[in-house]
Amino acid sequence: ICFGCSFEAVHFSVRQLIMVQTGALAINEDSPLLPGDTAAHSRYVLVLSIFAAIGGFLFGYDTGVISGAMLLLRDQFGLSPLQQELVVSLTVAGAIVGAVAGGKATDTWGRRPIIMTSSVIFILGAALLAATPTWYGLLVGRALLGVAIGFASMTVPVYLAETAPASSRGRLLVLNNMFITGGQCIAGIVDGAFSGVDNGWRYMLGLAAVPAAIQLIGFVFLPESPRWLVEHGRIEAARTALTRMRGLAGADAEVEHIKKSFAHSRTTATSPWRDAVAMPTLRRALIVGMGLQAFQQLSGINTVMYYSATILKQAGITSNSAAIWLSAAIASCNFLFTIVGLFLVERLGRRPLLLGSAAGVAGALCLLAASFMMAAHQAPATIPTPGCQFTSCNDCVDANGCGYCGTPLNGTALCMAFVKDATGSPITPGNCTADWAPSYCPNSMAWLSILALVVYIAFFAPGMGPMPWTVQSEIFPAKYRSFGNSASTAVNWIGNLIISMTFLNVCELLSEAGAFFLYAGFAILTVLFVYFRVPETKGCSIEDVERLFA
Repeated sequence: ICFGCSFEAVHFSVRQLIMVQTGALAINEDSPLLPGDTAAHSRYVLVLSIFAAIGGFLFGYDTGVISGAMLLLRDQFGLSPLQQELVVSLTVAGAIVGAVAGGKATDTWGRRPIIMTSSVIFILGAALLAATPTWYGLLVGRALLGVAIGFASMTVPVYLAETAPASSRGRLLVLNNMFITGGQCIAGIVDGAFSGVDNGWRYMLGLAAVPAAIQLIGFVFLPESPRWLVEHGRIEAARTALTRMRGLAGADAEVEHIKKSFAHSRTTATSPWRDAVAMPTLRRALIVGMGLQAFQQLSGINTVMYYSATILKQAGITSNSAAIWLSAAIASCNFLFTIVGLFLVERLGRRPLLLGSAAGVAGALCLLAASFMMAAHQAPATIPTPGCQFTSCNDCVDANGCGYCGTPLNGTALCMAFVKDATGSPITPGNCTADWAPSYCPNSMAWLSILALVVYIAFFAPGMGPMPWTVQSEIFPAKYRSFGNSASTAVNWIGNLIISMTFLNVCELLSEAGAFFLYAGFAILTVLFVYFRVPETKGCSIEDVERLFA
């Protein structure tokens, strides 16, 4: 596919890629592909992108599988709430370390070795988690997976951006996000499948080693990024790699273009952070990359997904197995709507997707907040009992050690004291003969909460989900691409950790409705940020995007 050609001149959709792969589309003189390109080259780029995107699948699988596995881990090891939080948070902390370390590592040793290293760490972490007899093994295994996730989340988008042709770069970058949400979807299905199996959590956590091994084997036969090879003076190796991806004619022109880009960047490169202050082009790109990742987290995706279990409980779902399967259904929605972004990114562009997505997310969050306000207004009255002298369900479940006992929306309800078992789970009082709800109030507006959740995911998945990763992989000058992606990815994971750790405190301070209105405000700020700060990169070669920030 021609290097530097516009999206309008070279319109090559994913559907065409698939048709080429299956032989349903013939390549001829009238094809939109330019001379030097063949079906074999297109197929090679697609296969390369799929093997790279397995890193995204592992990212999604390992962050998603823990929600179902934790229910079983809690019972197996008698984990306290603090221990459960450590198992989850160590993965995020490891991802921050991996994202920061990955920038320098990919510049020094290359994109391909770091992706292969992440595969090895994924395998080691999954094997340890599947075999560990202790809680400490869980901590080490989850920390290892976190480092691997950090490496993959930072390196895979860079590798895809640097190997993809200009005409399909957006789609192939969104493909990585499709694999992330696909990994989360598969994780939910695996959780459901093994939820009733003895030691099922070992299978849930250990199966991550399989795709990691496939990626490791595949990358033995795949090339290094041509742009990294040119940067390190390995011109012939870069030309050989590009010939396999573009054909001989396209490879020579692309190598020369990359050489000119690096020749310019070498004349100005000193320290990345110092240059970020001194160079307006780099500073503006860094503001966009880091800003988009920060706003992605501030828009509340992790808190919405975290709170989905409570929303499902409000709808009357009480069993662990049912909750796991419904969580898988929500992850499936996320995956399906990401596919929408795959088909729209080259048709609409990055900016329209981001603007429409952020506006829709703001509206969905307002709807979700309104549903909680109505639920609070409809909270049933309760009869006080010893130790829990509350006459409102909301006051009852907000109090430590008190819960709601009654038939939802009908009949007499009691506010009753309860104790917790060794894992921190509430024990149903023996004298509660009706439905027991220690942490929520039954209400007739649960359907509105579920609708708001689905609308949120429908708007977030095609735009706010993949576009920050897509844009950050395109906007940085060649010499600073690893640095910029590393810094932006670290902001994402730091934001993830901060928002997740403060969510319950924000709910306590502002109420659940207030928290979601706050996140809606950040989504509105995202619209303004994108409108005034984010340029359209559609139709630009990765070397020419730098000019948009001049």
